[in-house]
Amino acid sequence: MQDTLKGIARTTAVMARIALWLSGTGLVLMTAFIAVQVFFRYVLNDSQSWTEPASVMIMGWFIFLGAAVGIREGYHLSFDVLLYVLPDRVKLVLHSISDAVVVAFGCGMIWFGAQLAEKTAANKLPSLGISGAFDFLPLVAGGVLVVLFSLERLARRAAGLPTARFGETELED
Repeated sequence: MQDTLKGIARTTAVMARIALWLSGTGLVLMTAFIAVQVFFRYVLNDSQSWTEPASVMIMGWFIFLGAAVGIREGYHLSFDVLLYVLPDRVKLVLHSISDAVVVAFGCGMIWFGAQLAEKTAANKLPSLGISGAFDFLPLVAGGVLVVLFSLERLARRAAGLPTARFGETELED
C-alpha cells in the first residue's frame, strides 16, 4: 500500500510542479499584458481592449492552480494554536478532518464552477472573442486538483506516511 501511495505521490508531485509552472507563467503573462496596456494607453494614447480581460482570466488560472499546489504542500490556511497542546493522535484526526473539509470544498468548486461555465458557455467575451465559460474553467481545474491533492493527503495519513505541513521540512514525494 505504501509503495502504491509513493507512486501516486510522484505522479501528483509532477502534476503540482506543472501547475506551479503554469501559475508562474500566468503571473508573468499577466504582468506583461498590464505593461502592454500601460504602454499603449499612456505612451501611444491607444488602449488595447483585450489586455484587462485577458489578465483577469489568467489571474484566475494562477490563483486556483497555485492554491491547489499550496494545499498539496501543506501551505493552506489553518488555525494551529490548539494543535500545539494536543497529543499527536488527536492532531492526525484533526488534520484528516481538515483535509476532508477541503475535499468537500474542492467538490463544490468543481460542481458550481461547471454550472457557471455551462450557463455562460453561449456568451461571447467581446474583447477576447471566446466563450464566457473560459472565465470559470480555472475554478473547475483548481477544484479537481484540490480534490486530488487532498485525497492524496488523506490516503498518505491513513497509510502511516507523513504529509507536509506548513513550517515542516520537505517530505519525499
